[in-house]
Amino acid sequence: MRTLITQMRNVAVIGLLSMPIATIAQQAQIDNLRAYDKTGVNVFETPKVLDTKFDGLKVRIGAGFTQPFQSLSHENSGAVKLYPRLASGFAIAQANLYTDVQLADGIRLNLTTYLSSRHHNESWVKGGYIQMDKVPFKGEFWDKIMKVATVKVGHMEINYGDMHFRRSDGGHALYNPFIENYIMDAFATEVAAEVYLQKNGLLGMVALSNGLINGGFQKPLMPGSTTETYKRSPSVYGKLAYDKKVQEKIRVRASGSFYYNQSDGRSTLYGGDRTGSNYFYVTEAEAATTTGNAFSGRVNPGFTNQVASVQFNLFAKVHGLEVFGTLENSKGGSYAEEVANFDKRKANQLAVEAVYRLGKNENLFVGAKYNKVSGQMISKVLDEQSIDRTALAAGWFVTNNILMKAEYVNQKYNDYPTANILAGAGFKGVVVQAIVGF
Repeated sequence: MRTLITQMRNVAVIGLLSMPIATIAQQAQIDNLRAYDKTGVNVFETPKVLDTKFDGLKVRIGAGFTQPFQSLSHENSGAVKLYPRLASGFAIAQANLYTDVQLADGIRLNLTTYLSSRHHNESWVKGGYIQMDKVPFKGEFWDKIMKVATVKVGHMEINYGDMHFRRSDGGHALYNPFIENYIMDAFATEVAAEVYLQKNGLLGMVALSNGLINGGFQKPLMPGSTTETYKRSPSVYGKLAYDKKVQEKIRVRASGSFYYNQSDGRSTLYGGDRTGSNYFYVTEAEAATTTGNAFSGRVNPGFTNQVASVQFNLFAKVHGLEVFGTLENSKGGSYAEEVANFDKRKANQLAVEAVYRLGKNENLFVGAKYNKVSGQMISKVLDEQSIDRTALAAGWFVTNNILMKAEYVNQKYNDYPTANILAGAGFKGVVVQAIVGF
């Protein structure tokens, strides 16, 4: 009986594995979709394409796989012991599954599933949304509006800033020329509605979200109370951008974004990534685990109740050289800080990336990145702290779907209190990743 069950299970697994392979061989065309391979690099909001035809529901299956190798060392002042067993080696591979569906003319659905990630080894859903570049009802009024308008609705990655279009996301690390995301990583999935207007390179977006990584129907309780509740507010965010191809091989994009919530209680704007960092165990404590300490090398300012952030981005590509810059200012605090009548803390972030792509098809690249965060990262009553990172990277697109990249990183923590594990801390070394995206 056990043999029969095992055989049935193996047949089922083989059948499930063969389904994506058969689908990949004849991938469906989905309108206004950012490609998951090399052709999706340096794509921000999806372009507005109207000359589409619908000939029935279509489903496309895509995926991203990333296998890392790490050789890093770390240190601190010694007042608090660091993880002592840090050694070179391979980490668990991460994998994403993408399901995209053409539901109607100009209307598509996306569902993203993390099959395996650092923070969650089991499969779970990142989110999903519907994007409408056309509407299913007729009329000259609607036709005129939808020539420039796009609507996205769902539990999805919110469009704050431009960096989230370049970051690594679990198993899908193909868009990012470097190994890790920013030190202060602005990324969140929230139940939201985004409305876009775009024409001749100009883009405007306004949005409203529930401000939470997950929802609920209960009134939020005040910390330490079982009866008293407080008001939770939605988040408002938006963006203005200009993206223009000045000449055949010269492109410029500038954008400004904002995100605001007055009373949230559980905001995760800087802690919404549930997959984890691409640096393992660095500057973590003795008893650290892969999943329990999943965000090594990042700093979350802890603006969980009140948050007001702005991010300015500049992208320029001239022939093979591309430059991407970020200026970000954020202020806020936790509910406990509000109760204590503390003023809002501030955090600032600066980042500059320079990447040069070589070859006829730009299959090779080299790059350098500098990223610095400064502010009162711990408490209003303490002095400011700062963290700076320098990274040098190189990569090779073996095909449009296969990328090999490597990075040397050096990160330092400054002005942390003596009793803090990050006092005098830093890490450096090499990380290599093999990536597939389709």
